[in-house]
Amino acid sequence: MEATQSSHPYVPRDLELPGYVPVSLSQLTILGAYGIASVLVVAFIWFLSGSPKRSTVDRVLMCWWAFTGLTHMILEGYFVFSPEFYKEKSAFYLSEVWKEYSKGDSRYAGRDSAILAVEGLTAVLEGPASLLAVYAIAKGKSYSYILQFAISLGQLYGTAVYFITALLEGDDFAASPLYYYVYYVIMNSFWIVIPTAISVRCWKKTCAAFNNEGQKKVKSR
Repeated sequence: MEATQSSHPYVPRDLELPGYVPVSLSQLTILGAYGIASVLVVAFIWFLSGSPKRSTVDRVLMCWWAFTGLTHMILEGYFVFSPEFYKEKSAFYLSEVWKEYSKGDSRYAGRDSAILAVEGLTAVLEGPASLLAVYAIAKGKSYSYILQFAISLGQLYGTAVYFITALLEGDDFAASPLYYYVYYVIMNSFWIVIPTAISVRCWKKTCAAFNNEGQKKVKSR
């Protein structure tokens, strides 16, 4: 028999999720697997990026772009293209992630149109662009700063839409204050603080490059 709409743990309680299957993996397993995978990605990129000619900041940025790019493409990509993840019975890790995260924001389980639009653009555009940023930094490409600036602005815009639409809709989508602050607030705050810092850095680097070019032209006259 299919689960009734009241059998899920999400808020609002009248959210209709016919066929909902409860989370099989423990919270520790879900968060632990994500944490370990993230550490492995960062460690791998840090190891590959080791070079006397490459600054520590660039190496850290390569790690960030690899981490965020894979997160966008794999986790968010799965959400976008799996509309009935909450019905998954096999304890497939990616579906378990979104069943668990929906406790902090039930708009994911409910397939909210704003969430779907933001996550779709993020997975399809910002994910691959983030991996391109890793390559651009590694190879010292001229478009590196512009690319990082553009992706960071996209992330800030997406995060702003994410929070603002929640506020406009009542901001009552978490199963408890713990899920609200840990999943909804703290986890998403990384995509505010880090893109802001990168945007400021790239803006300064780009302005400095244009100023230097202008000075060279003046001296050559």
